[in-house]
Amino acid sequence: MAGYGDHRTAEIDASPQECFDALTDFERLPEWQGAVRDVRVLERDEAGRGSIVEYEVDARLTTVRYRLRQIYEEPHRLGSEYLGGDFRDFRGEWRFQRTDDGGTHAELDLRIDPGRLVPAPIRSAIADAVMRRALRDLKRHVESHR
Repeated sequence: MAGYGDHRTAEIDASPQECFDALTDFERLPEWQGAVRDVRVLERDEAGRGSIVEYEVDARLTTVRYRLRQIYEEPHRLGSEYLGGDFRDFRGEWRFQRTDDGGTHAELDLRIDPGRLVPAPIRSAIADAVMRRALRDLKRHVESHR
């Protein structure tokens, strides 16, 4: 089955570095990312950043688990490479561009291949949990800590 994906953007009243730092503080993600139930850093790179990270996400109708290799271009890009879990493939990328007013134009791209036929309500719930809520929660979190 072909995958599906989405692209979302938001204007955030915080710097790209603040956005990047929030997303790479993996152990604290469940505190403010509403859909994230658990995060485990399985390996770290030479800078101490999480290089292989395992996520458990509540997609409302089901819980999904997956492992990603994190790809850093600090503070402008956080990419991922799928290593395994409940999908055939899962790719995501956050991008942060400083705006003229000192804020951030944030973009999130996501591609999921579940490897099987997934009913539309579950597909929509996964997209909502991983895309819409993730971007909204990031905005709320970093803006509340300024």
